[in-house]
Amino acid sequence: MQGVIKAYDPTSGDGVIVSDTNLAEYTLAPNALEGSIFRMVRQGQRVVFDLDSSGRATALRLGSEADMGT
Repeated sequence: MQGVIKAYDPTSGDGVIVSDTNLAEYTLAPNALEGSIFRMVRQGQRVVFDLDSSGRATALRLGSEADMGT
């Protein structure tokens, strides 16, 4: 999936992503940034992500233009 960071707290690691396809909001999983190039993210940043078994955003990564549909 792809979306935009709506909110992120670098102290707690809590955050919300808004999906591009259905505008649904997904909270970040506690390990969402582990193994990614991100140490933190900022509001408005575009990301590609997966959903974990609990429906939380995880595995954040940068996408190519093809991934972003541009």
